[in-house]
Amino acid sequence: MNDTLTPPKTASAATAVGPLEVVTFTLGKEEYGIDIQRVQELRGYDAVTRIANAPEYIKGVVNLRGIIVPVIDMRIKFNLGTPTYDQFTVVIVLNIRGRVVGMVVDSVSDVITLEPGQIKPPPEMGAALDTDYLIGLGTLEQRMLILVDIDKLMSSDEMGLVEKAAA
Repeated sequence: MNDTLTPPKTASAATAVGPLEVVTFTLGKEEYGIDIQRVQELRGYDAVTRIANAPEYIKGVVNLRGIIVPVIDMRIKFNLGTPTYDQFTVVIVLNIRGRVVGMVVDSVSDVITLEPGQIKPPPEMGAALDTDYLIGLGTLEQRMLILVDIDKLMSSDEMGLVEKAAA
């Protein structure tokens, strides 16, 4: 059975069907974007219940209306320095393949629509940078967005938060 939620493999495939609507957020000085269709809700950052022996980037879990949701700090995951939590810190609650996951970011900016011509493929960086989790780079006037393939990232072996679909 085919997994209809499998994201496109390349930027050109991602944009071939038309515009991409993304939620933009910041981590440090960089601006990122993820497909709005994966976002269930936005919440302020609250205390989490820490899980023993979990990787540092998994902050813990929260109870979201009866669902236990793992919470990942993306600043720690992407090695972007020590996170600080303030009134702007947001948890983006994602629904990926039926699994709910929380993602801590510094702030959420807005929702934008990128046309196919505004999305460039990720740069070839060799082993220096893992671009497997990138859809590409979105350009909007003077802004550059790093477009994250959140399905791939959350279902990676390293994260192990969303089971891979059976082939």
